[in-house]
Amino acid sequence: MSMARKNTDAFALQVMLGLCLIWGSQQVLIKWAAVDIAPVMQAAFRSGIAALLVGLMICWREGWGQVGTTWRAGLLAGALFGVEFLFIAEGLKLTSAAHMSVFLYTAPVFTALGLHFMLPSERLRLLQWLGILLAFVGIAVAFAGGLSLEHLDGRTLLGDAFGVLAGLAWGATTVVVRGSRLSEAPATLTLWYQLMVGFIGLLLVALFSGQLGMVSLTPLAIGSVLFQGIVISFISYLTWFWLLRQYLASNLAVFSFITPLFGVTFGVLLLGEPLTLNFVLGALLVLLGVVLVSAEPWVRKHLRRVLG
Repeated sequence: MSMARKNTDAFALQVMLGLCLIWGSQQVLIKWAAVDIAPVMQAAFRSGIAALLVGLMICWREGWGQVGTTWRAGLLAGALFGVEFLFIAEGLKLTSAAHMSVFLYTAPVFTALGLHFMLPSERLRLLQWLGILLAFVGIAVAFAGGLSLEHLDGRTLLGDAFGVLAGLAWGATTVVVRGSRLSEAPATLTLWYQLMVGFIGLLLVALFSGQLGMVSLTPLAIGSVLFQGIVISFISYLTWFWLLRQYLASNLAVFSFITPLFGVTFGVLLLGEPLTLNFVLGALLVLLGVVLVSAEPWVRKHLRRVLG
């Protein structure tokens, strides 16, 4: 018998704030440590560390009984996970961590679009279509430099585009998980597929692109990789899955969109990244659109209360 999910309470809010704080630091850490270790190597090492820890947990708890029926979908989800972090790593060479934090979180928009065409039960509602429209308008505003073309920067635009592509890969990963046998598999097994396949794929990319040797074992590089591998990819992800078992996903989704705000704040404070008016306006439209898409039941319920 499945356990009924609860509405979010003070405890869930505190945990979500902690998770968003941790997730918001991710892109900033990668960019900060890039001087000592190539971003693609950071992504590979963090995935490898977390894959080892998750694998040990699977051995201790669920076991590997469902590998025989899930490995094909697992390989695809893992490949998409690797592509996501490849775009993040390469995009951070060109654009700011603040930009990457916002554009990466377009993922729910792409997830909703994919599920709309794949599963009849996931058809988009009017508010969600409005959210998708707002998100893409926000992307256009942030990309185009407002109304003035004189501020366009080709490198930044390419990096921002990589951020959107990373969000697309993330969204596609979720669609694969929801539309395959992985939807019935333990969350730890799904996470292990993503981490392990991503680790192997990113390591191969680093090898063939000549970035394998771009590693200096400085305290910053080691600390960044360990924090990303243990705290972000292992502890925070498992905590998120635990929350999803206890609380309503739509309520949690609303709080999770604080993450890009933390990412932008860290980018400005720690890396001294500038903020332009067009990016701020575009980012707000993107985040508003994503909230409408991902938390439509929550938004609809509160709109009814406000409107009577």
